[in-house]
Amino acid sequence: MAQKKRNAWIGKAVVAGLIVLGIFAFRYFELGQYLSLDYIKLSQEKFQALYQSHRVLVIASYMGIYIVVTALSLPGAAVMTLAGGGLFGLAVGTVAVSFASTIGATLACFVSRYLLREWVQNRFGDKLTTINAGIEKEGAFYLFSLRLVPIFPFFVINLLMGLTRMRLSTYFWVSQIGMLAGTVVFVNAGKELARIDSLSGILSPGVLISFAVLGLFPIAVKKFLALYKRSGHHSEATRRR
Repeated sequence: MAQKKRNAWIGKAVVAGLIVLGIFAFRYFELGQYLSLDYIKLSQEKFQALYQSHRVLVIASYMGIYIVVTALSLPGAAVMTLAGGGLFGLAVGTVAVSFASTIGATLACFVSRYLLREWVQNRFGDKLTTINAGIEKEGAFYLFSLRLVPIFPFFVINLLMGLTRMRLSTYFWVSQIGMLAGTVVFVNAGKELARIDSLSGILSPGVLISFAVLGLFPIAVKKFLALYKRSGHHSEATRRR
């Protein structure tokens, strides 16, 4: 048992060390400049020429970088989404971004769970019983709502959901569907990459409100159906009396 715990601790230390090393390298070598809007816009013609010559390699490389950026919660995912639209177009860009972002988010969720959940559950387990029960019952609906509204920080959702008992397979497919609308908006905006001066103008208040309504809709329907069933059972019980 002691050996098993020691091996688990070593494994967590190695994973944590790799994450810290990756973030340090990103900062030390100033790799963030290559994920800036200005750099992407200046390099768009070069990237497009490379894409025309090596389509599969460029798509695979793009998705690989996107997954790493998302998994490590590094800044630049929004710019890379725009770049996907400018480089690949709406259809290919949406598919590439959708799968890369979801895979990266699921990896981030897994790492959070692997490193932190046991500690959190041991320390706050009695206080998290209700939360875990709610996640098991309606977690997919809440995650879907969070994914639809872009105002919630991407990495925070990954971190917090990693502390719950939601299955990673559920986390993957709900994130895939929930982030699709926002992905299409950004990828479509990326087709006009040269005209974009900042990220703030892409999501207008109207678009944010629309996403919020879409996110709340499935939960509202579920609550309404539950209320309807309860009222139906109550009426049936009243008639029998």
